[in-house]
Amino acid sequence: MRDHRRLRKLTVDDTTAYLWTVRHRHRDGQGCRDVLTLARDGVRTRIVFREGEGRYVGGGAYSHSGGVGDRTHHLNLHLPGTVRALLDEAVRRGLLPQEGHERELDGWILFDAVSRAAAATPQAPPGGPPGP
Repeated sequence: MRDHRRLRKLTVDDTTAYLWTVRHRHRDGQGCRDVLTLARDGVRTRIVFREGEGRYVGGGAYSHSGGVGDRTHHLNLHLPGTVRALLDEAVRRGLLPQEGHERELDGWILFDAVSRAAAATPQAPPGGPPGP
């Protein structure tokens, strides 16, 4: 069985790599949340998905650990492709922290764009290698 809590490496290009991990958290009556933490050069970005009306996070009755979604879409935060898509969307929007400043982002502001892109990606052809 895999340990989904371990620190993993996501290589973006020859000079850029992030360490990442996913955790399920509870905080003082605020309900459940799944946190994707990305670290590069000692600076952390936390992409936080909080449960709420019409939104679920992993570890509950309806989803696995690292599973976040709404009534129509689902993302698995343990998949490197999902992490890369969230990272790319945060970069596209200019949301990653500047040097030396940690940042917490609301994951739901990235969710729609990433889940729509994932839904539009064609499946791998039969007998071919799996998709991205």
